[in-house]
Amino acid sequence: MATLLLLSRSAIPAAAAFSSRMSSGAVRTVASASASASDAATMKGRATFLMNVFPTDDARRRRRSRRRTPATSAVEMTSDSDSTTAAAAATDLSPYENKSNVRDQVFSAMSSDGGIKVTACTVRNLVNDVMMMHSLTAVPADALGRAMACSVLLSNGMQDEQVFQMTVDGDGPLRGVVSISDGLGQVRGYVGTPALGDIPLKEAVGKGVIKVVKNHPTWPNPYNGISAMSYMDIDRDVGIYLAESEQRSCALAAATSVSGILCKAAGGYLVERLPDCPDETMRTVEVNLARLVERDGTTDAVPTGLLLDGVTPLEIAEVVLEGLGMEPLQQIEPRAKCRCSEERLLRSLRLLPRAEVEEILAKEEQIEARCQFCGRVYRMGPDEVRARMEEAKGDPSKDGDVEL
Repeated sequence: MATLLLLSRSAIPAAAAFSSRMSSGAVRTVASASASASDAATMKGRATFLMNVFPTDDARRRRRSRRRTPATSAVEMTSDSDSTTAAAAATDLSPYENKSNVRDQVFSAMSSDGGIKVTACTVRNLVNDVMMMHSLTAVPADALGRAMACSVLLSNGMQDEQVFQMTVDGDGPLRGVVSISDGLGQVRGYVGTPALGDIPLKEAVGKGVIKVVKNHPTWPNPYNGISAMSYMDIDRDVGIYLAESEQRSCALAAATSVSGILCKAAGGYLVERLPDCPDETMRTVEVNLARLVERDGTTDAVPTGLLLDGVTPLEIAEVVLEGLGMEPLQQIEPRAKCRCSEERLLRSLRLLPRAEVEEILAKEEQIEARCQFCGRVYRMGPDEVRARMEEAKGDPSKDGDVEL
């Protein structure tokens, strides 16, 4: 039986300039003299910012003094800051509550001074859905869950039609991970090997590269990036990519807690320093992050300890921004959504030489295709294939000719 792999053109990874990511982990204490080197390594990038790329306070003050007009006084600035903090305190947060993380959620907020953005998510239901779609065992589920959590965090705030794709291309027995998300939180993905035994995630992923593709229907060309993996546990490499390739000073963590065929918790957070963020704000956030990681209590699986205890994305953001004021930005509910269709299958057939299609029909007496993202199987008989190929119009190499 001939089987075609049904993929959209946007799922074909391209390579250019990408970078590596952050460090894993949760340590028990913040800066204890007894903390081991491995504990410090796992905290880096999760409880500390990987990279500080913005000007110092002194340089920032000098720049502002050149811009400031005489009418702008320190009293006025303080008054504006106080009013912003008061407004944030009066914000009704009840729409963002998610008791016991019953529903999947991506929540984002900003500090009152505009210096820090926090995005946190819980995606347990999403991971359970894809586990059933692909009959995943624990290790592949953990890999795909981490990749999907990173995807929804990084696609948050994008335009609805914009797409973020991440490919983990390692030489381990997992044989790669692909996760794609858009600005609406619609996610799809797959792993090369759905069933693996109980082996460490790093061993399953293996050495290789992480590839990122960002695209939008109106862009003439997609953005492509690639970098070697340093840690092979997915979320840390994504963090280094953000710091080195996109020059974004951030802390990121993503993980899952899988028991047998059930995902009990999955999610992550992304804390990003924005331009003109005061150094004092940074110091406060890093103290808050260290407290958050210590409270989580897991090793290399932050923030699943918190999620298992019922801590919500809203509450994670509140801890990170404690003492800084919090202004909610948005929330979305991520969900698994595949874009496969018979039209996409037909387009794939039209991209093949007609002689090759006829050879498959003569040998197999049908065309069968299985979607790699959702597992749906499509079958078309010889007469249907020939008739629909004759009726088809347009250029099959263009996604615009196919309903997405």
